[in-house]
Amino acid sequence: MTKPQIDMIDPHLLEILICPVTGGKLEYDKKAGELISKKAGLAYQIRDGVPIMLADEARQLD
Repeated sequence: MTKPQIDMIDPHLLEILICPVTGGKLEYDKKAGELISKKAGLAYQIRDGVPIMLADEARQLD
């Protein structure tokens, strides 16, 4: 698995994005390069600066 090549996500984008499963807020994990939905227990990848907001492609959190 390759490490994401994004250091920051636009804060305005983070304000408007919601978890497609729960409709809840997302948190940005800079180290992992993912958007985290604690409520759903999912981590959404960011590829080439684009959040992949598909539940089928999200990683299950431990």
